[in-house]
Amino acid sequence: MRISVSSDMDEPVARLLVTELRDRGHEVLTHGALRAGDDPQWAACSSAAARDVADGTSAMAVVCCWTGTGASIAANKVPGVRAALCADAYTADGARRWNDANVLALSLRLTSEPVLKEILDAWFAGEAGEDAEDRGNLARIEQLDDARAMP
Repeated sequence: MRISVSSDMDEPVARLLVTELRDRGHEVLTHGALRAGDDPQWAACSSAAARDVADGTSAMAVVCCWTGTGASIAANKVPGVRAALCADAYTADGARRWNDANVLALSLRLTSEPVLKEILDAWFAGEAGEDAEDRGNLARIEQLDDARAMP
């Protein structure tokens, strides 16, 4: 699977993320501080990775900044993106199952190597559920995206 990854800082956890994804067999497209000459600002690189998901260049993305908050906000401004800031595996599982999240946001400050691997395990094991209430909420999110995309 092709996955876009962005980080506003070239931190060890960001480099580990790229290595871990490649070791799991994914093709990784990098943005921000992880790609020479790219704009490292969290708003720019996170939205670039999110646009890769929205336009089908990548199946998913992982966006990172110091707290993960700015990266998730920037990614969620792209119509069609459902970014979830996850600090643990349970949240990552729920984001996939209940929210059909397609972008994972991570904190460079809080994410350790073992926690990163647990989050990725849960993220890739999870898939969107079929609960009617969850599907209804996702339909509402799509309506919000449609309204935002209108001129």
